[in-house]
Amino acid sequence: MDECQEHITVVIPQKGINDEGKGKKHALYRLISAAETDYVWMMDDDVLPAPTANSSLCERPIGGTPSNSLYEASDLLILPLRMESEREKPSLLERLQIAEYAAIQQLTIETAKRGHAVMCSGANLIAKRDRWLESYPDLHPEIPSGDDMFLLESFKRRGLKIAVSESEELTAIVRPHTSWSEFWKQRMRWAGKAPKYTDKDILCCGAIVLIANVIQVLCPVALIVKFPIEYHLIKKRDKSVGFGTALLLEVVYPFYMLICLIGGLFRRRW
Repeated sequence: MDECQEHITVVIPQKGINDEGKGKKHALYRLISAAETDYVWMMDDDVLPAPTANSSLCERPIGGTPSNSLYEASDLLILPLRMESEREKPSLLERLQIAEYAAIQQLTIETAKRGHAVMCSGANLIAKRDRWLESYPDLHPEIPSGDDMFLLESFKRRGLKIAVSESEELTAIVRPHTSWSEFWKQRMRWAGKAPKYTDKDILCCGAIVLIANVIQVLCPVALIVKFPIEYHLIKKRDKSVGFGTALLLEVVYPFYMLICLIGGLFRRRW
C-alpha cells in the first residue's frame, strides 16, 4: 500500500480480540480515530486483497484534465468481493455459499450504480475518515456486528456520496464457511439486525426478496420466473458457478431464508 500511504490507512480489526469488551465497532473506532489520513480502507483479517489493488485504486488518468483517484471521488467506496474455496473440490455447502455470495455481490453493485445502494461489506470498503467518525453513533454499538450496513444507512441519510467499483483488480477474496454450525450462526446474526434497518431502499429490497420467496414456497411454479433472474445475477458476477448449484440454491433458498429470519429475530444475542 506504499503509493497510497499518505492518503489512506488500511484498517483491519482482528477477530477474536475483545477490544475492551466492546467488540468490532469499538475496535474500528479506535483504529480509525488513530489514523492520520483522509481515508480509511477497511478489510477483514481473513480477506485476501487483490495483488494489484493498491496501484489500481490510486491510478490517475494520464493526460487531459487532472482528476481525483477512484476513492477520492466519493465519501464511501464499495469495493468488490468474490468468494472462493481453498479446496480444489469445494463441498456442497461451500458451492451454495459461493453462488449466494455472487448474487449478493451483483445486487450490491447494480443497486449502488443506480444510486440506491442496499448493501455493502466491511470486508472491502473505503470511507472518508471524518465522515466515518461522524457516523459512529449511528452504527448501533450495542449490536456486535452490522458496522457496514449501518454505516451505509448513515451515509445515505446524510446525503453523502456513495460509489461502487466493479474492477476485478480491486476484488478481494473471502472464504466460505466449512461447517454448517458456523454458517447458520453467521446467517442468523445477519438476520437478527433486520429490525434495526430504516433505509427505504434496504427495506424495500428486503420486502421484495421476502415476498418473492414466500410466493415460491406457496406456489413452487414461481421458480420458473424467479430462477432466470437469480441465475443472471450469479453468472454476471461469478462465471464459475454451475447451473446445478444455482438451481439447487434457488430451490432451497426460500426455506433457508425463512429459517434464518425467524431464528435471527428470536435469538437473544447475535
